[in-house]
Amino acid sequence: MAKKATNGITHETILRAVMAGQIAPVYYLMGEESYYIDRVANFIADSVLKPEERDFNLITLFGPDTDTHSVVQAALAFPMGAEKQVVMVKEAQALKDIDLLESYLKQPQPSTVLIFCHKNGTIDKRKGVVKMIEKTGILYESAKLRDYQLPAWIRDYLRRKKVGIEPQAEAMMAEFVGPDLNRMAGELDKLILALPDAGTAESGGAASRIVTSAMVVSHIGVSKEFNAFELTDALSRKDVVKVRQITNYFDKNPKQNPIQKTLPIVFKFFQNLMMAYYAPDKTPGGIAQWLGMNPYVCEKSIIPAMRNYSATKVMYIIGQIRRTDARSKGVDNPATSDSDLMKELMFFVLH
Repeated sequence: MAKKATNGITHETILRAVMAGQIAPVYYLMGEESYYIDRVANFIADSVLKPEERDFNLITLFGPDTDTHSVVQAALAFPMGAEKQVVMVKEAQALKDIDLLESYLKQPQPSTVLIFCHKNGTIDKRKGVVKMIEKTGILYESAKLRDYQLPAWIRDYLRRKKVGIEPQAEAMMAEFVGPDLNRMAGELDKLILALPDAGTAESGGAASRIVTSAMVVSHIGVSKEFNAFELTDALSRKDVVKVRQITNYFDKNPKQNPIQKTLPIVFKFFQNLMMAYYAPDKTPGGIAQWLGMNPYVCEKSIIPAMRNYSATKVMYIIGQIRRTDARSKGVDNPATSDSDLMKELMFFVLH
């Protein structure tokens, strides 16, 4: 799943065009999400050059160590034993005198594909060189995914690998790993390697290649005994005994379950619960769509919680979570331990 940039270009449109042989002379790839910048840049290079051509025709420059004049000189050179060469400028955000690129863009070298990788920000779009890049080549902005987009991204990533994922496992990955897509891809690849080979007798074929919540617990680092997701499940059901078991476990294992790691997950759960009361369509499917949540997860956690907590109570709980967070950081709290803060919060939520 790719968020469209202001010019309507997504990483998928670039990849489709490259696969169709429509190679632009220059690509300026920028934005906060480095995953797509790397993926697009590498895909272009792999599509333009054969493996045996890369040694002499893939020229990699680094913004902090070069300047625009040197980039232009490299781009004006001719390929060696190949139809094209690729000049890739990494860390382009540090490139000096980018405006000097304008002269090259007026008549780019036909045998060169020039790729700029500008991470953790964007070029000043008021610059004249930006308009020339858009006219001559491709300007692409890779924006960070929002939290609600992560589950769909996880599903799509695994689908391309011919692997499925349980809804609960999907939710756990989204919450536990977060929106760093390079890290997410690495963790998902780790789970794929842990799956049985497709088609083996033991695996039962490709149909069994499903990432489960148990695998996430085992391989990604969520506690094997109890974790924050089980806590929110118990809170949604108002299961007092289970909540007490989990908080006692957290108390005995503070390094694996620090309050600073648990509170954001509990807060996110009650934040979603608060939003659910404002859904125009109060059916489970309507609420799931309103929250941008997997219907299975919504049915399992949000719907039961709506029966157990009033909107007013949820509003007070959110306020109490904020106060607990502040106190865990020393605000108006000279002596209360994290363990006691968590127990106080759970008592407030459940009573």
